[in-house]
Parts: sequence; structure tokens; C-alpha cells
Amino acid sequence: MELRHLRTFKILAEELSYTRTAERLSYAQSSVTTQIQTLEHEFGVQLIERIGKRIRLTEAGVRLLKYADDILRLTEEAYRAVPGNPEPRGTLTIGAVESLCTYRLAPVFMAFRARYPQVELVFRTSICADLRKQVAQGHLDLAFTLEECCRDDRLSFETLRSEPMLVLVCPHHRLAEKQGVEPHDLDGETILVTEPGCSYRTMWEQALSTAGSVNPKIEFASIEAIKQFTMAGLGVTLLPEMAVKAEMESGLLQPLTWNGPQFAVVTQMCWRRNKWLTPAQRAFMDLTKELLLDTYKSADESHETVLDR
Repeated sequence: MELRHLRTFKILAEELSYTRTAERLSYAQSSVTTQIQTLEHEFGVQLIERIGKRIRLTEAGVRLLKYADDILRLTEEAYRAVPGNPEPRGTLTIGAVESLCTYRLAPVFMAFRARYPQVELVFRTSICADLRKQVAQGHLDLAFTLEECCRDDRLSFETLRSEPMLVLVCPHHRLAEKQGVEPHDLDGETILVTEPGCSYRTMWEQALSTAGSVNPKIEFASIEAIKQFTMAGLGVTLLPEMAVKAEMESGLLQPLTWNGPQFAVVTQMCWRRNKWLTPAQRAFMDLTKELLLDTYKSADESHETVLDR
């Protein structure tokens, strides 16, 4: 079994198209077909099946894909680890939720690029659950999530800092000056929320539901859009304090005096457990802690760093 055959199989599993796979690999389409047939002959099973004009993995193909991912990842790690070059280089693929990308990680990226110009950074945004899954599957080297401290036996975590969450309205909202707002006070209010699967959206909806509050909702993919709608008086929202500091200082958003459940949200960094860390990955993790963890250590002394929970 040749590594190039496994690499071709992996890309075909991603593209589900012989034509696009050939284009990505700069092969003739017949070469892709021949390599897949060779793999099928070696394993003695069909790996790809055609349904009409489409193709998909067979059950055997799905099983092989996991091993192909691991074999190719370990091979890449070996090529990087064996020479023992400590200078960070290569490609680093990092994921984060939108708010961390916008309000926390930009200075880290700028400093890293200036310090390690030979490392190519690839950045992807998604919700927390998807980011953790992509790290576990080896599609991301590192991810930053904004959620409750969580546990996943496939991953290692480090908590960087707590993130205060605020329930926000426009300054002329009926609840803006109320001392002590309970979840039931929001009954009937439109809530402006992020996309499904967002950790703090889930926490907020559970808090309101438990209190018996019934709330129509408007869903957004962008925090900036949520802020604009809230400032326009179209609803109530829950957002990280870091994302709304400027608007609060300008008097455009008003945090409510919230007496409901507190939202224990932290910024945490996660990576695949037992994975060899490249010099680039170690350098990025160290720089992140230097710029985020140490800067805010005095404010978060009660939140200890947690490794390999």
C-alpha cells in the first residue's frame, strides 16, 4: 500500500468527484481511478460506489478513511519531527469562534506573524462543538472555544481566562433602569441570538425556559449584526463583555442588572491529546498564553489553568 494512494483516496473522500480530485492532485482522471482500484484490490473490498451520477464511500471506505487520516497525519508528523529542526515553520491551522477571532486573537496573530514569518497560518471559524470535533479528527492543529469548561477524552484543554457575559438592551428599553432583572422579566421580549450550537446561546435559552419565559427570537450569524439590532431597540441579547465594550462606553448599549443564572463562560485552548506538537504549534500556544493568560492573570486568579482534564 502506497501513501500516495491513501492521499488520493482521502481527497476523493472529501471531493466525492474524480474530476475535482484529479484537478487538486494535478493527475489525469484515469490515474485517480487506477489508484483507487489498486487500493480496492489490496483490501479485497469495494471502497467507492456510484449512485446515479454521484459517488460515495462504502462502509469499508468509511472505515478506511479513519485509518488513512491517521496514517497520513502521523507520516507528516514524522517528517517534521525526525529532522529535529526547532525553528517554527510549515503550516498551522487554527480554529476559533467569531468573537474570539475578532476581540481576542487578532493581536496574537499579528505578533506571531512578526515573530515567525516562516509559518503559514490558516484560520477557520465555527461553533465550539464543531471546532472540538475538527481538532479531534486532525483537521485543526489548535482551537479556541468560548464555553463552559468542558471535557473530551480525545483532547487536552487549557483555560486562558473567564469571560463575563452581559444581558444587553438599548438605553431606552423598558428594563434599562430596572434594579434587578429576573429571567421572567423578559417574558415576551424578542431575544437576538447567535446561530444554533453556540454555547452561550444554549445556556441563555435554558435559563429563560426554566423560568417559564416565552421569547420570540431572531437568529444571526454575526455578532456585529446582533449589536446593531439591539442598539436599534429590536430585542434583548446576551453577548461577551469583550465584544461590547466600545458600544457601552459610547452609551449605545446598556447592560441589565441581571439577577438570573450566571453564565460560567471561559476562553479555552484545545489540542489533540497525545499528539506530537510541532515547534510552530508550541510557539503559538506559548505566545497566546503570554499575551492573553498573563495579561489577565490578576483578574482571573480564581480560574486555574487546567491541563488534560
